[in-house]
Amino acid sequence: MGDSDDSRRPTRRQYIAGGGALLGGVLLAGCANNGGETPDAGAADGEPTATERTGADQTPTLTATDGDTDTPSPTDQSTATATDSGPYTATLSPVGEVAFDSVPENVFTMYNQYADMLVALGHGDAVNSMFVPDMAGPTMNHYYERLEGVSFEWEGLVNPYDDFSKEFFYGLDSDVHLLDPAWATTQQNWSRSDVEEITENLGPFFGNFYSGTHADPPEAYADSYQYYTLWELFGHVADVFRERERYERLNAVHSDLLSTIRADLPPEDERPTAVRVTLGDGQFWTYHLNRPGFWLADTRPLGAVDAFGSEQWDGLWGSVGYETMAEADPDVILHLWGMTPRYDMASVREQLQSHSVGQTLSAVENDRVYAQGMRYQGPLMNLFQIEMTAKQLYPDVFGEWPGYENGEHYPEIPAEEQLFDRERVASIVTGN
Repeated sequence: MGDSDDSRRPTRRQYIAGGGALLGGVLLAGCANNGGETPDAGAADGEPTATERTGADQTPTLTATDGDTDTPSPTDQSTATATDSGPYTATLSPVGEVAFDSVPENVFTMYNQYADMLVALGHGDAVNSMFVPDMAGPTMNHYYERLEGVSFEWEGLVNPYDDFSKEFFYGLDSDVHLLDPAWATTQQNWSRSDVEEITENLGPFFGNFYSGTHADPPEAYADSYQYYTLWELFGHVADVFRERERYERLNAVHSDLLSTIRADLPPEDERPTAVRVTLGDGQFWTYHLNRPGFWLADTRPLGAVDAFGSEQWDGLWGSVGYETMAEADPDVILHLWGMTPRYDMASVREQLQSHSVGQTLSAVENDRVYAQGMRYQGPLMNLFQIEMTAKQLYPDVFGEWPGYENGEHYPEIPAEEQLFDRERVASIVTGN
């Protein structure tokens, strides 16, 4: 469904699949030291900044300046030219201004928000790699099933975490790397000179990782590093692919969705307590709901009361046992990764109901344990995940969540109960 000629990509995919005994299976552990996140554990997303440590956990008062606004300030705008051909530039912190001779046709992505951005921009076929494709790919298509004409071919993509080496990058031969160079320098055997080498010999880096949690970037980048919302970041990526108009139209859908949420959100004292967790062996990996950063772009706009809002963890996540969960006793449990192939929600609920403490939790007793999607969300995923979370937290306001069955697509919701227009989104993405 991409707009560009992608004739080279299948050859590269075959090269990686055939020549890569090194690229092995999906990496499920060992990401904690490099900022990654495993599906069954959590992310070492970095220490919260000083701002995050002082009150950022409080339930937010949602205004146009709460960090979820969609209109970048003039200094945030990329500088892509308005013409359709010839050299142009795009800008993004910490990369700065990047020059392009033509729209990239072969694109490295790491975290899945960038793959989702490319699908949204009509360039999904340009993606040559992504984090845990056999988990993220099916999950993305669960959402796209509700957008006529939109899908993502993920089979054959390789996971950069299997072999994050310069040789791997040379094998992909990408035109652009949607990857934060500051983050890359934190990886084993990588330095700024390695980033510069790949940039000079292959293509530029263009990504921003630390906006995900507002964690501190490496010291060498700290003075000039800028944080973006998910949709601001999407706008900068859109400029790389000369898709500003498509971005603006999708951004308007998101703005309308947030306006709908804000208009009907109950007062703070009438909102439920909630947690976002992943159930492991005898413990819950726990995540905050309302802190800064685009990893929370689907929960922060809903403003639920974070049952662990006062907790300070070594990053954005921690872990608690059943007794601590019972003390918090949230009204709603949002189970992260529940819509991915890595978790069986029937099994999750069975574990809770069969545990002597778990079965006493209010969320379990009231059947309010819900499957959630992925934190690594791009703009299309974000639209669905905001709608999903709104219905799970506030069914009396935004309509009942119809539930999710393992392996099924995002549930069908009657048009009158949808919080955003699927046809409008699909027509923008497909160009119809």
